[in-house]
Amino acid sequence: MSMLMKPINRRQWIKNAGLSGSLAILGGIPSFKAKSISDRTYSVPLHNRDGIIRLSSNENPYGPSPVVREALKRSFDDACRYPWSYAGKLIEAIAAKEGVGTDMIVLTGGSTEGLKITGLNYGLGGGEIIAADPTFQALLSYSEEYGAYVHRVPLNSEMQHDLPEMEKKITGNTRLIFLCNPNNPTGTLLPGDQVKEFCVRNSSKTMVFSDEAYYDYITEPGYPSMVSLVKEGLNVIVSRTFSKVYGLAGLRIGYLIARPDIARRLRDRVVAFTNVLGMEAALAALEDQDFYRFSLRKNEEAKTFLYENFDNMGLQYIPSHSNFVFFHTGRNISTLIRDMRDRGVLIGRPFPPHMDWCRISTGTMEDMEHFIGGLKAVL
Repeated sequence: MSMLMKPINRRQWIKNAGLSGSLAILGGIPSFKAKSISDRTYSVPLHNRDGIIRLSSNENPYGPSPVVREALKRSFDDACRYPWSYAGKLIEAIAAKEGVGTDMIVLTGGSTEGLKITGLNYGLGGGEIIAADPTFQALLSYSEEYGAYVHRVPLNSEMQHDLPEMEKKITGNTRLIFLCNPNNPTGTLLPGDQVKEFCVRNSSKTMVFSDEAYYDYITEPGYPSMVSLVKEGLNVIVSRTFSKVYGLAGLRIGYLIARPDIARRLRDRVVAFTNVLGMEAALAALEDQDFYRFSLRKNEEAKTFLYENFDNMGLQYIPSHSNFVFFHTGRNISTLIRDMRDRGVLIGRPFPPHMDWCRISTGTMEDMEHFIGGLKAVL
């Protein structure tokens, strides 16, 4: 059994993870106890209106922030308008954030639309796509509906992408390599130098797609985004989203970053686009660094709580670079989903072949306590 698969305690995890990355960039690692912002500032109810605690879709329960809510109110008068002419300001803000030209940004209805139109563009008519297994399926399953063939390469013993095996699958008909890093559902992170070298080497053979939906949660210092390779003009596409750390999943807004000629082709494939309210919310979210920091801190607090309880319960888990944790339940996930649903908690869907593992999203501390109570009762 690999070291990554063994339970570790909180102190070991903090040491191994080197909690820096996004948090360090934002001015140091805030203590879980010394809170600069009161939780009441971003208070949320324990339950949604249907009485269910949702820990199944990797959402940020604290959003939208108060700053974003005010921006939404101000934008209501424009909700009667089509969004096309309102996109310019947000595209400029995203381009400035990423350090690229505005012609390299493709706005989409959540990053899922970006994934799907890319899968359509490169998989149509029998194109081959290479991906890890399990990983996020939106690009893969959508492309298969239009005739693509997907080579699914099992994760290695560390529950990471098996890059050497993926590279062996490249043929003259390979149109795209899909990387989800950090990976969903495992939360694992590829070594930065290895993934960058992999992308550089193979972008000369085919298109490489880096899904960075969870990039904000990475705690490794100086971890590279593949946006740097886009800036070098390589055949690389990066996707980002406002659904996670910014807490805007319901407003459906994401974007792709690609070389101008690639971005133009993908932009022509956009079907849903986004909406005026979502764009105004995203603009405000980019400026609201207090909420950004708060969300990262609360996510670390929730993960630490889960780790400590999994340790006490003797459950294996994978230290996560995301806002969810993948842990070994020892029982079939389908029955666990049912039993936890009966206790008012939604947990992650099945991720074959790991049918006795569960992906649990981080939520409020009340959510976490309710989940652990229910899990103890079930197990």
